[in-house]
Amino acid sequence: MLNNQPPQDTYSTSEAIESHSSLITQCLPSLAPILKASGDPLRLEILRVLQRDTFGVTELCSLFDAKQSGMSHHLKVLNKAGLVETQREGNSIFYRRPIKHNDELSDELIHSLFEIVDQAPISKTTTHKIALIKEHRAAQSQLFFSKHADQFKEQQELIASFEQYTLPVVDLIKAHTFSEKACAMEIGPGEGAFLSELSSRFNKVIALDNSEGMLDKARSYAENKKLSNIEFMLGESSKAVQNKIKVDAIVLNMVLHHIPSPADIFTDCAELLNENGIMLISDLSHHDQNWAKENCGDLWLGFENEELSNWASNSGMSEGESLYIGLRNGFQIQVREFIKYQ
Repeated sequence: MLNNQPPQDTYSTSEAIESHSSLITQCLPSLAPILKASGDPLRLEILRVLQRDTFGVTELCSLFDAKQSGMSHHLKVLNKAGLVETQREGNSIFYRRPIKHNDELSDELIHSLFEIVDQAPISKTTTHKIALIKEHRAAQSQLFFSKHADQFKEQQELIASFEQYTLPVVDLIKAHTFSEKACAMEIGPGEGAFLSELSSRFNKVIALDNSEGMLDKARSYAENKKLSNIEFMLGESSKAVQNKIKVDAIVLNMVLHHIPSPADIFTDCAELLNENGIMLISDLSHHDQNWAKENCGDLWLGFENEELSNWASNSGMSEGESLYIGLRNGFQIQVREFIKYQ
């Protein structure tokens, strides 16, 4: 007797196709808001500048010469469609692209949209305005440190003690083997205490800070400790890139939340690092303790771990070790390692 039934795998394939088609049909309603929200030239421009940076409503208004009411409407539409998300920094709301993704069809559409938008160049006028915003943020940070350089250590230790965030960094450095001529850089050395660790492990150390007052303190510390292999540089990380400096390790201890554009630091560090060089960061996870802005001069209330991962990946660096340390006062420190591979 002949068996007229198709093979079982044919049934399986047919059912899989039908199931997939059904899933797409179910997802179609979630795609409509994305397509509608992206159907406006200004909204696409907003998404373009949010590729690397986080901006507040007022900042975005200045970038695009828009009224706040109009900008707030555009951001509301983008937020509802899942194209942007809010990030609270004290009493201010900033906007960024979503940092967490899943395998839903709507996320695939958003990712494809971002890829297309990012191919468009940012105009020279907008680029100049972005630079002005970052300069303003940097000026805020510099003003704080110029006024409070003498009290900074005490204020910083209200959040975490020096040992809590530096000892894990030392352990990560110890896990690597560096050549006798290896060079390290510390961005934002504070009063210079970590320079002793770097000085003993590297042939040369560059201490980079945009605050002259803090750099003077680090220099005094190095002189008192007779650290003879430290070079001091006043300026931003971009200055080190312009000077074509190359190093094997870069350390940022509790510094990233003071930096106007953290994403730029990752790009600069990737440029500064030699092949197989490491970038070590100890900083706060995102929190809501707004007093840190006034007392410690913080520009950002910590970071989501995915933010650091995305910035590193976009800069061509891979993730290494990660450690998260919960503190009794409600803060959490994240110690992260990123490696530059060729």
